[in-house]
Amino acid sequence: MKNGNFPWRIFIALLCIAVGNLYVSAQPIRNILILYSDDQSYNTIAAWGNNVIRTPHLDRLSKEGLSFRQAHVMGGHQGAVCVPSRAMLLTGRYVNRLPKDGAVIPDSLVSLPEVLRAKGYTTFHTGKWHSDKASHHRMFSAGDRIFFGGMHFEKDGGQFHPTVYHYDPAGEYPRSAAWQSDTFSTQLYADAAIAFLQSREARERPFFCYVAFTSPHDPRTPPPAFANAYKAADMPLPPNFMPQHPFDNGDLRVRDEMLLPHPRNPDSVKREIAAYYAMVSEMDAQVGRILQALEGAGLRDNTLIVFAGDNGLAVGQHGLLGKQSLYEHSSRVPLIIAGPGIPANTSTQAFTYLSDITPTVYELLAVAAPATVEGRSLVPLIRNQQATVRPNMYNVYGHWSRSVKTPDGFKLIVYNVNGVATTQLFNLKKDPWEILNLAADPSYSDRVKEMRQLLKKEMLQAGDDLDIDLPDWGRKPGQRASGS
Repeated sequence: MKNGNFPWRIFIALLCIAVGNLYVSAQPIRNILILYSDDQSYNTIAAWGNNVIRTPHLDRLSKEGLSFRQAHVMGGHQGAVCVPSRAMLLTGRYVNRLPKDGAVIPDSLVSLPEVLRAKGYTTFHTGKWHSDKASHHRMFSAGDRIFFGGMHFEKDGGQFHPTVYHYDPAGEYPRSAAWQSDTFSTQLYADAAIAFLQSREARERPFFCYVAFTSPHDPRTPPPAFANAYKAADMPLPPNFMPQHPFDNGDLRVRDEMLLPHPRNPDSVKREIAAYYAMVSEMDAQVGRILQALEGAGLRDNTLIVFAGDNGLAVGQHGLLGKQSLYEHSSRVPLIIAGPGIPANTSTQAFTYLSDITPTVYELLAVAAPATVEGRSLVPLIRNQQATVRPNMYNVYGHWSRSVKTPDGFKLIVYNVNGVATTQLFNLKKDPWEILNLAADPSYSDRVKEMRQLLKKEMLQAGDDLDIDLPDWGRKPGQRASGS
């Protein structure tokens, strides 16, 4: 064959794929470190385009790894979305097939730390645990400063005096063993992680280290060093700020939404944003301490690092404060993966779920995934950031709202609240803040119909048992969620 006829472009492309595959598989990943934030929206990292917030350590991590800019929590069936989020993270399961929305993880759902523990890994946990104690006992062989609960209520000591447990080898954790710390929550959990990373056990055996922060979740009370990090008067209101949500979305009076009076006052929202950013910056500092300890222990080069948020938060957007909605601010989360074989300073816009982290780790470690894993490995995106893992993005909240998003930037949200049906259609490429609802525009009627059909298909694939074509979506009396 003459050189002029040889398909060099195809040959080079195939060669790049082969080299990429070799690069991913040949690196010596020994350890797994997962850093999980609480209520952190995707748009709270400076390196990702937020020009107000300061996150130097997450910025550095994004430069050292791969940023997944379209990562999502699939959703939840009740206000504490962090419950299913954390269960999905560790099991690779989808929300609609999580018993009790993840509050209980039965032994039939074999988790990532369980599999690695059986293979000789030390599985260490510190921070928040929002599921049952029995599943925690199965998953973790070590830990410290463990918090069983959803948030540090101020009446129980708040972020400044969290009530925690030392690791109990018997897995019982009686109330009498709890103790109240005088260390701010994020520092408390970072201290525990650092002590483990500096231990002999971390050096001698492979480990799975899960650090589950309770920040920037409220109470948003940053410690003194960060209390004045941001001035409320300097905080710009988001473009989609509203004094109140334009219609009943099904959860306008959930606890998160009662933290500020209705209608929302712009100055109050600015104060909330300032406190929120301060909490993120403080947590970022603790992430930096953990990564420094990992490097100081000589473990950085063979450790896969995953940083992610469990769900987003509105903080004044659309007249909302919490995460109990299907808008981008609540369903999208930060996700960064760095370490051996991971391309540096790169990003992808491919759709991903937090559930995809577990199968990704399995594939990178060449460990067979349990049959109960439903997520999809992100290794194809590690090899080629332009690849596609899933064509569309389905999300669920409560028994009354569902959404679907397509690669061309359109997003449909449908609601059925007390028999009242509402539809929203957004063009995210032109309207990323989801301000202009196109659903009532006759020129988009066909698009709405097409996306409703697509949503029904995605619901079926995700194990969602509601029928959005029925007057009450086929809900039975008293039914709250398809996953419970």
